Amino acid sequence: MNKIPVGVLGASGYAGRELCALLAQHPRFALAFATANEQRGQRVRFGRHQISFIASDDAALDEAAIVFCALPHGASLPWVDRARASGARVVDLSSDLRPGNGAAATRAAYVMPELGATVRESIRLADIVANPGCYPTSILLALAPLVAAGLVTPGAMIVANSASGVSGAGNSPKRELLFGEVTEDFRAYGVGNTHRHLKEITATMSALGVDDADIVFTPHLLPIARGILSTITVPVVAELTDATEPMRTMYAGEPFIEVVDEQPRLVDVARRNVVRMTATMILGTRTPTMLVTSAIDNLVKGAAGQALQNANLMCGLNEAEGLPA
Repeated sequence: MNKIPVGVLGASGYAGRELCALLAQHPRFALAFATANEQRGQRVRFGRHQISFIASDDAALDEAAIVFCALPHGASLPWVDRARASGARVVDLSSDLRPGNGAAATRAAYVMPELGATVRESIRLADIVANPGCYPTSILLALAPLVAAGLVTPGAMIVANSASGVSGAGNSPKRELLFGEVTEDFRAYGVGNTHRHLKEITATMSALGVDDADIVFTPHLLPIARGILSTITVPVVAELTDATEPMRTMYAGEPFIEVVDEQPRLVDVARRNVVRMTATMILGTRTPTMLVTSAIDNLVKGAAGQALQNANLMCGLNEAEGLPA
């Protein structure tokens, strides 16, 4: 069986390495190149496969059907353009083309396959896909069933608290991410609605039909390597006997959504391309209020795994091909 050639720009970062590891096991994709300017010439093993990093300028972009762009935010867009000019289709893992990030965002399909058949069709037809961010994936897929069911109270204040492992900040050396600074600690950052992912969250909620809600998003840093746990407080128009019913209805048959009765844990999703979620009514509030919880692996479903899921669809493959469920 002929394999489809793909390339990874920015392969030395956490998301890039995760992509290379997934691609090394993929039955239909073959890694044509992996770039890392500062580590060019270095040989890296992914399972049984060994590759050599090359400089981005040396990448044969025209030999790849799909280029995954895992370069830093702000540096990705020029390479997206170069890859498209070479004839490759692109999955961009940076924020450069996501909703809320300027006019360039209109050039790409911003997609989460689980949002429905229309979204999946837009992925299949897209030349450029803006892969969703990790925090937005954990929050938006958990909220979408409530939006679809018309349950979110008009003018609601939605409060999303998300805790992430340190790999979400990338692998550039930073003092505040040293082991001695992070271990045995837990802290909020990006407080006061200043985190860059909020634009993506609010723009997508508006596109889903909720444009009058206030969203308060506070990320937290966990002293672990990977994973995101989000707890989201949502005012709703009515009490539900089974708060998970909208999730079970919307995501019935979805291979990468797990709706559960118990609270999700990060160990349940580690190294898996899944969102594990639940919901419960909050007791003792004067108006109906729901607590929604979701857990993902930020490097898989929050980055590389979702990128590969989208690439599978772009190439007409089963979207679950080569992905750890």
